[in-house]
Amino acid sequence: MSDAARVVVGFLRPSLVVTRAMRAVRLHEHGGTDVLQVEDADRPDPAEGELLVEIAASGVNPVDTYFRDGSYEPCGLPFTPGVDFAGTVADAGDVEGFEAGDRVYGTGIGNGSFQGSLAEYAAVPEDRVVHLPDGVAFDAAGGAGVVAVTAWRALVHHADLRPAEWCLIHGGSGGVGHAAVQIADAVSARVVATAAPEYHDRLRELGADVVLDYAREDLQAAVLEASEGGVDVVLDHRLDDYLQFDAEVATQGCRVVGIGENDPAVGFTDDGVARSKDVTYQFMIMFNAPDLRVPLRGVAHLMATGALDVEVARSYGLDEAGEAQRAVMEDSFLGKLVVEP
Repeated sequence: MSDAARVVVGFLRPSLVVTRAMRAVRLHEHGGTDVLQVEDADRPDPAEGELLVEIAASGVNPVDTYFRDGSYEPCGLPFTPGVDFAGTVADAGDVEGFEAGDRVYGTGIGNGSFQGSLAEYAAVPEDRVVHLPDGVAFDAAGGAGVVAVTAWRALVHHADLRPAEWCLIHGGSGGVGHAAVQIADAVSARVVATAAPEYHDRLRELGADVVLDYAREDLQAAVLEASEGGVDVVLDHRLDDYLQFDAEVATQGCRVVGIGENDPAVGFTDDGVARSKDVTYQFMIMFNAPDLRVPLRGVAHLMATGALDVEVARSYGLDEAGEAQRAVMEDSFLGKLVVEP
């Protein structure tokens, strides 16, 4: 074929032209939600030990806002946020066990080491991604990473929650909370959850045995009554509010797992209560997991069997990423917010 003919064929068959551009949410400076801009960017090439994933859904988490406002240092600017993801393998690179077209999900990108998932494609290290079973929706899986892995690590790994034990879950309607309710129920624990009244019915449907209004004045007495004298495990998302409370409602040998606080000045008013019951405290963050694939596979199994339903409260487009980050910090909802490119 002559050079002229090749030009004509290329013109008539534009599908042969390969584009490596993509749309991505990026920030060039730290600040409010207005620094998030949707831009055309180069599609990343997977490095050694990475997959290229075509993103179907990306969870929205408070930690994403910390990298945006500069509280946490991202891997560099311009930066694409987004810790969680679900989608399809576009290029398996040199990673064994995956091939193009595989359904996958994961977490642990969009931080101080890696660009994130608020884009049409993301390069993902192989130790932060697992296969996604057929039948699990991309939006649910995209929102599962941080919240479900945190709940799994807290209850299964750190607390070693066992059947018939009483488990108190503060903030049961939140992302981590509603996942924790279901994970605790999956191991046949008995669950007491706190939440605003409008979420009580749904949390019972998700597996909570007792749901209490977190604002009631007699909450301590109500937890003790519901748990027949004290709880065996506590998942606490606001240690500055509940550290002493947890000791008061604990039974002998209770395990308290703390995953967050609003004020880092956390302390007891009477630590003797905790000492008298041999209460154990474990403070954790998800990113310290030695291998994220272990809890990711466990969570994938629960989603595939119907034991875990990650509730998607709202879905946004890439150009609504700023609104999604505002909502995750300011609005009340049950479950997760996701962005779908």
